[in-house]
Amino acid sequence: MFKRTYFKLFIPAVMVVIMAACASSPSAAPQDKSVTLLFNVQSPSIDPHADVNYTAVRAGVSETLIKVNKDLKLEAWLAEKWNSKDGQHWTFNIRPGVNFHSGKAVDAAAVKASLERAQKLNPSVKNALHIRDIHADGQILSITTDKPFPEFVSELVHPNTAIIDTTATGDFPSGTGPFKVVSFRAGSELNLDRNDQYWNGEVKLKHAKFMFNEDANARQLAFQAKTADIVYRPPIESLELLKADSTVKVDSLPSLRTHQLIYNMNNNDLKKTPVRKAFDNLIHRDEIANGIMSGQGTPAQGPFLSDFPFSPKYITRKFELNAAREGFKQAGYTVQSGKVTNPDGKPLHLTLLTYQSRAELPLISQLIQANAKELGITIDIRQVDNIDEYLAAHQDWDLATYSSITAPRGDASYFLNAAYMPEGALNYGHVHVPELEAMITQLNTTVNEEERNKLALEAVTLIDQENLQSFLVHPNNVVAYRNYVLNWVTSQSEYYLLTQDLDVN
Repeated sequence: MFKRTYFKLFIPAVMVVIMAACASSPSAAPQDKSVTLLFNVQSPSIDPHADVNYTAVRAGVSETLIKVNKDLKLEAWLAEKWNSKDGQHWTFNIRPGVNFHSGKAVDAAAVKASLERAQKLNPSVKNALHIRDIHADGQILSITTDKPFPEFVSELVHPNTAIIDTTATGDFPSGTGPFKVVSFRAGSELNLDRNDQYWNGEVKLKHAKFMFNEDANARQLAFQAKTADIVYRPPIESLELLKADSTVKVDSLPSLRTHQLIYNMNNNDLKKTPVRKAFDNLIHRDEIANGIMSGQGTPAQGPFLSDFPFSPKYITRKFELNAAREGFKQAGYTVQSGKVTNPDGKPLHLTLLTYQSRAELPLISQLIQANAKELGITIDIRQVDNIDEYLAAHQDWDLATYSSITAPRGDASYFLNAAYMPEGALNYGHVHVPELEAMITQLNTTVNEEERNKLALEAVTLIDQENLQSFLVHPNNVVAYRNYVLNWVTSQSEYYLLTQDLDVN
C-alpha cells in the first residue's frame, strides 16, 4: 500500500535569502503603490512570441487582439471589432489611439508585422493560425486562412499572438499593456513600471514585480516574510494556515487545467492500446485528488471538466491492481506471481519525466511508481527544469506527468489540435490516429456550435476508447494574497494576472 509519508517536503532555508525582495507596503504613498507577485513557473524569456509561460501577457506588458472574459467569452481588446462571412476571410478593425511603449502608433501594419514575427519564431503559432494571406490598410487588417476556420478568432486570444512593436530597439518587448519592462532576470524576476500613456485609462499601480520560484515551500516562506503580496499556488498543505490568517485572502476555484500522464507512442509497449489501458488502472485518482492535493482538485476522467458539452459520460476509472494485471494478460504479457513481463519475457522498465513547478506532479509520479512496482514494473523518475523544452527536444523518456489548460476559451478545439494533430504544439507523445485527425479537421471547418460540440464529443470519446493519455486530476487554481491587495481576480484562463485595476490600500 502506498504510504504518503514518502512525500515529506523539505523547506530549503537558503531560499528565504534568495527570495528576499522589497514588497509593497500598504502604507506606501499613493503615487508609489506597488505589488510583488510570486509565480510558480520560471520564465527564461519575456518575448511573448516564444515564451511558453506567457509572462508578457500575464505581467501586463503585452496584449492580444482578442481576450477571453471570466465567462470564457471572447471580448475586443486591441481589435475593437471583427467579422467574417465565410470563416475564411476575416476583417479586423484595429483600435485607434493605441500606442506601443515605444511611442509608435498601433495600426494594421504594425499588427501584421507582429503576427508575421510570431509565426516565424514559433511554429506552434503558425500551425495554429493557418494564415494564407494578411494585408494591412490603415486600421483595417484583412486575413485569409488557408481553409475555412471558424475558430480562427479564438486562436488570437493565445498569449503567443500578443502584439508588439517589431521595430523597437532595446532588450525588452515593446507592448501596449499597462506596464513597461524596467529589468528582467531570466528565471528570477521581472520589474515593471506603470505605462502612463496606457490606452485604456488609469493604471492604479506605479510599480510591480513579477517573481519566479518553482519551490512551493520557498514561495510560502516568502509570503510569510511579506516579501511578496500575492503568491500563486502556495503549497496545498499550507492552505488551512493561510485561511486562518485574518490578513490573508485565499482563492481556490476549479481551473480549466488538467494534469495528465503522457505516453510516448515511440515506446513499443506503450504504443499498444491494451497496455495503456492496463497502465491506467495503476492510477489512483482519488488518492491524487484527496490525498496528495488535499481535496483541491477533482479526479479527471478525461481532458475537460465534466460540465462541458463535449465531455462524454465516462465509466468512472478506478485504481485496480488486479484489473491492471488482467489487462496486461489480454495484451499478450505474462503475469506470474502478480508480476508482469513482456512477450519477450523481460520486465517493464520505464522512464517517467516530471517537473517541480507544480509541486504535486513529482508526488503523483512517486505514487504511480509505487503502484507500478506492485506489478514488477520499474519506473525511473527524472525531474527536468523545463518540461516543454525537454519533451520537444528529446525522446529518451516513456512517460511524463504534464499539466495544461485544456479549454482556455471554453472550446475543445484548442486542446484537440494541440495534443493530437501531427504538428500540434502539445503532441509530445507523437500520437497519430488518422480517424481522430479526420474528426478534428472536420471540427476546424464547422461553424454551427451544436455540430461543433457533437464532433468534439466524438473525438473525446475516441480519445477515451484508445486511452491516448491518462487524465489524472483537474486541479483548483489557488492564490493567496494580502488583504490590502485590491481588485485581484483569480481567472480560470490564467492569462491575465497584473492588470490596470490591481491596487493596494
